[in-house]
Amino acid sequence: MIKKRFKKFLYHYVFPHAGLLMVRLLSVTYRVKLLDAENEASILRAGGRLVYASWHQRFFPGITFFSTRKPIAIIISKSRDGEMAARAVNILGWHPVRGSSSHGGKQALEEIKALGRSNHKVGHIVDGPQGPFGVVKPGLIRIAQFAELPIVPTITSGERRWVFNSWDRFMVPKPFSRVIIRFGKAIHVPKEMDRDEFEAVRQQVETRMKALYEDTDHIWNTPVRKKTIFR
Repeated sequence: MIKKRFKKFLYHYVFPHAGLLMVRLLSVTYRVKLLDAENEASILRAGGRLVYASWHQRFFPGITFFSTRKPIAIIISKSRDGEMAARAVNILGWHPVRGSSSHGGKQALEEIKALGRSNHKVGHIVDGPQGPFGVVKPGLIRIAQFAELPIVPTITSGERRWVFNSWDRFMVPKPFSRVIIRFGKAIHVPKEMDRDEFEAVRQQVETRMKALYEDTDHIWNTPVRKKTIFR
């Protein structure tokens, strides 16, 4: 019983607070530039309802940045790791919605739809939590379709970074690195789609996100573009 309570204390309090402290200390050193910000701004001016779509590999630089975009909601699984993530999200001031495709997915979609109607933005990791890397899972399209929210591909890239030996080669920009946060053009998802149309939209989002990531990463090897952005 004592061991169980100690584990609960670690996962509910120690790990979320300690982890976020590390994230904040590191993030404050970054030199962040927004790229193609008008793609986000135009949606925000029209009402602010959207889904930020990001790869799992790259979400680290956005943790503190998107605290400036509240109110914002994110779907998190009902696993033990999900519980720790939900605690961290609460500390950030985000709204965690618990559920996944295998457990509580329908209820999570209903909650996301209600939150969207109350002007919450939605953050979504398109290939998480276990991959495969770079593959847009159907959950993103279902959220956009069900809640009637446009998808805004959200790209992050650090000039100098650590790469971890995980399924997605998770990346964390090093201290004092230059970081780009880039917004792709909004993708509007039809409310009614058959199976083929659904898959076509999924592939469209995946193709566009891959192209944006490749182009954004290429900036670090292009002195003229890099100088223009960080002048």
